[in-house]
Amino acid sequence: MNEKWGNPQQKLFGLPQFLMWFTFFATMLSVALLTARFAVVANLFFNVVCGVLVLVFCKPVMFERLKLTTLLTLRGVIALFVIFKWNGDIYTDLVRILLVINILEATFTNFLKNKQYLNGVSGIALAVGVIGLTGSWDIENEAMYHIQGAILASTICYAIGYTIWNWIFVSGEFSPSVTLMHVGFLTAPIVGSIIMWAITKDAMVGWSFWLLFRANTLTFGGIMQIGAKNYWEENLHNDKFSRFVDFTHKTWVQVICMIICIALMAAVIVLRFTHGSFVSNGGFLPF
Repeated sequence: MNEKWGNPQQKLFGLPQFLMWFTFFATMLSVALLTARFAVVANLFFNVVCGVLVLVFCKPVMFERLKLTTLLTLRGVIALFVIFKWNGDIYTDLVRILLVINILEATFTNFLKNKQYLNGVSGIALAVGVIGLTGSWDIENEAMYHIQGAILASTICYAIGYTIWNWIFVSGEFSPSVTLMHVGFLTAPIVGSIIMWAITKDAMVGWSFWLLFRANTLTFGGIMQIGAKNYWEENLHNDKFSRFVDFTHKTWVQVICMIICIALMAAVIVLRFTHGSFVSNGGFLPF
């Protein structure tokens, strides 16, 4: 046994286990970048069509079906907004509504099924903190979701808080093998935002993509997870990583994570209401 990264005899197309994980991560990130740029053709094929096939033929459990259906709905709607050039600011409102639904689905699971009450409190804070994710989307100029001014700081704070909260959730809901996949789920949107930052030379533009990348990676990553669940369970098992997961579920660790999430969401809300004048938002909702 290779204690650094599982069994070196486990292969995927001749690649060791780590490279297998990295291939999964790179594929998910590439599809996220591609579907962000081509919100109709690439998005409909990789996310919507592939997602529907998984829902029909792979028989996901109820939580997986609910989560993937929510994500597929959003991916389909974004294509309609682009095709018919509807008001992009309304779409940003819809993104936030579905983000709240997505978070509350997991939060109720924390409370009612997994008994992760501390992380459930973090989930409520994340749902409230969505009011700080304000921005605009100019479809006519083919600009994606944009943030302005000091709201950049709130987006980064939200991304960090969301990553911490979601890590605790997925590591309590899924096995360590699947949780290892979700390291890629959570890392890819951050890496994608940094890539866009480097390309555009503008931090605000780069981090504007975080929310879109998170939706895209969660959708396509979920499709890959549900479509080959047993394969990932077997081939991504790692004893050292499993011990790390157990460590993060110690009560004192989760108390610290909850405090960090609440503090970050408080910062997001304060930034929203003290720098709201920097934000252009023409949607229907008062945030």
